[in-house]
Amino acid sequence: MTTQAKSRIILALDFPALAPAKDIARRVAPHLAAVKIGNQFFTAEGPSAVAAMRDLGLRVFLDLKYHDIPNTVGQAVASASRLGVWMVNVHASGGAEMMRAAAAVTGRPIVLGVTVLTSLDEAMLRATLGTARTLRDQVTHLAREAQAAGLDGVIASPQEIREIREACGTRFLVVTPGVRPADAAHGDQKRVLTPGEAVRAGADYVVIGRPILEAPDPVEAARKIAEECVSPDYSRKNRE
Repeated sequence: MTTQAKSRIILALDFPALAPAKDIARRVAPHLAAVKIGNQFFTAEGPSAVAAMRDLGLRVFLDLKYHDIPNTVGQAVASASRLGVWMVNVHASGGAEMMRAAAAVTGRPIVLGVTVLTSLDEAMLRATLGTARTLRDQVTHLAREAQAAGLDGVIASPQEIREIREACGTRFLVVTPGVRPADAAHGDQKRVLTPGEAVRAGADYVVIGRPILEAPDPVEAARKIAEECVSPDYSRKNRE
C-alpha cells in the first residue's frame, strides 16, 4: 500500500511499454502521490496502462491535454472517468466553453487546465502565440479562466505559483511540472524550481520524471525528493 495521502510527487511514467513502467512504479510507489500517464505511454499501451497502475494501488493522472471542440472534450473526460483515473487535464487555451464542457461531466475526475507549457519561455510564447501579455500574465489569465469555467485547478510552472495563488486562492489546485532537484539537468524545461522551492511557493503536487527514472537508485531519489517536499510553510487543505 502506498503513502499517497502524504506525498506530493506525481511520477511521470514516460515509457514506450508497460513492463518497465510497471516495474519502477511498483518499486517507487511508497513515495508517490500518483503516477502520470502521458501521450507516449498511453499511445503505446492504452487503457491497460491505467489498469496496471490502479492494480498497484496507485492513483493515475491521465495527462493527455485534451484540446478540441467542447463536445469531444466532454466525451473524452467522461471516458477517462470510466477508466477510474484520479485526474485529467485540458488545454486552458481551448476556451471557456470547452473547459465548461469538461467541468460539467457527471462523476468526473479532477480536471486541471494546462496554462503555458514549461518548455516555453517569454520569447517563445510571444513568437508562438502572438500575445501581448507577459508570460506570467498569460498564465494568470488562463488560471482565472479555468477557475471561472469550473475546473479544479491548473498545470503551471513553479515560477508562476504565487501569481496563481493571488488570483485564484489557496483552494485552487496547482500542479507543477518543470521541477528539478538542485543537482539535476534541466533538459527541455525552461521555467524551473527545485521541489522544495515549488512546495514553499504553494504547489499542491510536483510532477517529476527523469530525475527519478534516470537516477542510479530511483527509490532513493524519490525518497529524497519526497522529504524535500515536506514544507512547514504551506498547508494543503482538502486536497485528497
